[in-house]
Amino acid sequence: MPATHLIDRGVIRVSGEDASDFLQNLVTNDLGSVTPDQAGYGALLTPQGKIICDFLIVAVPQSEGGGFLLDTPLLQTADLMKRLKLYKLRAKVALDDLTEATAVIASTDGSALPEDAGLVYADPRLPELGQRAMTDRAGAAEIATAPAEDWHARRIALGIPDGGRDFAYGDAFPHEALLDQLGGVSFRKGCYIGQEVVSRMQHRGTARTRVVPIVFSAGIAAEAGAEATAGGKSLGKVGSGADGRALALLRLDRVADAMAAGEPLLGGRLAFTLAKPAFIRFPFPGEAGFGVAA
Repeated sequence: MPATHLIDRGVIRVSGEDASDFLQNLVTNDLGSVTPDQAGYGALLTPQGKIICDFLIVAVPQSEGGGFLLDTPLLQTADLMKRLKLYKLRAKVALDDLTEATAVIASTDGSALPEDAGLVYADPRLPELGQRAMTDRAGAAEIATAPAEDWHARRIALGIPDGGRDFAYGDAFPHEALLDQLGGVSFRKGCYIGQEVVSRMQHRGTARTRVVPIVFSAGIAAEAGAEATAGGKSLGKVGSGADGRALALLRLDRVADAMAAGEPLLGGRLAFTLAKPAFIRFPFPGEAGFGVAA
């Protein structure tokens, strides 16, 4: 059971009798589908529809006090707490940052974690990501002995973006970070912050920039932050990489133009091709239906 301690994750608890309604009115996913047996994935957006922070949402059983735990990027935890307090107003909600005492661990090969690992939950984005757990930080090292690089290599191979590595908080829309493909956005729930922009992108099919998996022909990945180009024109940026693969935030319409012109796609100076994972439902450049608005 290889697992790693994700030291770049924090934990926030949202509890109180209004916790569910409070989050439902703020975040992109539907809290109605989040139960102690089924975690959720979502984000808090700016009014302009850009991602402030994305997170996994874990429902705490009523026998353990109820409410929700947010498995969130460590560097965004303070800002997320600030934003949640801003929106709290008179809601009967308690907000607690549990990061100092709580560790997030994750399976590095998709296998199940031990039941006694802590609060165990399946990663809701993709079954192949396996399980995660929130556990006492002091004992995390006994459970999680694998390097974090193993988890990121698996994430990259599966095509799952990571905020701060593959897209920038405060700059990316949910569609660009693939939240619409990974169950992170509900298009049926009521209003939430930034909803109008997200709905418009969905219904008009205007998401031209996306994080997509790429494979380098040389078998080594370009450095994170390298510019992706074709024919001397910018396509976007290469993000995190491992084992000759990477994720890249690309303008897919420009990729399509380059492919039609027979121009090689380059990350830095290394040639790459797109690699479409099974969970992505929108057409890639070169596929039927690409460029046709929904």
